[in-house]
Amino acid sequence: MHRVMALVRPVQSTFELGIAAEVFGTERAGVPRHYEFDVCTEKPGPVPTSAGYSMAVTRGLSALADADTVLIPGWSPVEAPLSSAVRRALLRAHARGARLVTICSGVFALARTGLLDGRSATTHWARAAQLREEFPRVRVEPDVLYVDHGDVATSAGAGAGIDLCLHLVRRDHGAAHAALVARHMVMPPHRDGGQAQFVPAPPPADELDGLLAWAGSRLGTPLSVGDLAAHLNLSSRTLARRFAERLGTTPGAWLLTRRVTEARTLLEETDLPIEVIATRVGLTSAVNLRRRFRDRLGTTPGAYRRAFRGSVSP
Repeated sequence: MHRVMALVRPVQSTFELGIAAEVFGTERAGVPRHYEFDVCTEKPGPVPTSAGYSMAVTRGLSALADADTVLIPGWSPVEAPLSSAVRRALLRAHARGARLVTICSGVFALARTGLLDGRSATTHWARAAQLREEFPRVRVEPDVLYVDHGDVATSAGAGAGIDLCLHLVRRDHGAAHAALVARHMVMPPHRDGGQAQFVPAPPPADELDGLLAWAGSRLGTPLSVGDLAAHLNLSSRTLARRFAERLGTTPGAWLLTRRVTEARTLLEETDLPIEVIATRVGLTSAVNLRRRFRDRLGTTPGAYRRAFRGSVSP
């Protein structure tokens, strides 16, 4: 059994903790059980929660000594310091090979260990600027769902924590098992970590919004970065700067992500052949679509379609 230990603190978010318990701690008929799930805290006893009640936590930091995954389901308030005892326990767990995982604001606790220095990480889009300012050595990725380095992994807002936990199940035990868990949770089987968070567009809408809509309606055509720039009468360099400022990515990367996302939608909602889907989204061939899928999702279009259909069938 893979031991998952959630480290909680007052005031603990019930939703973030519930995500971890649902994925790693819930027994389901017909689903093989691969995880043991438990909760610990620095000072065992009643732990207040964001829902207004307290939960009894009996295990202390020593419980981290034999955990295979240590999960921090939020950290509130995010400014709360990391005690020396918690920091030592997290560093010891990591040093002996445990995987450290955070949901939403839990990244602030992990960043205070120094384990994210020089590495990429994410959090809820509303906290990204604060994370970047407080931890300048962390490469903050504000517009992705999760970042997984193998030994440490971080997720965006609470909902993205579900995506990260299912991704970890998929990594540990394969796509079929993760799809089975997702089916019982009535969740999509897989959302790629590089998929953008839903971030409200800053008002007022600018010309870039019109460009994104224009390009999104023409994915089946051979659009290039030069075509995007020409649509706004801009140089490619100026367009790249605007994409970086507004979206935190490049025009080419955005366009490829948009094509892959549209391909996923067609795989989920239609029975179109792979070759037809590749053409419709502007990836030109089934070979190219398969390559992009494997690079970004670690699977093939056919396997993705089968996993999705298996997760939503009655």
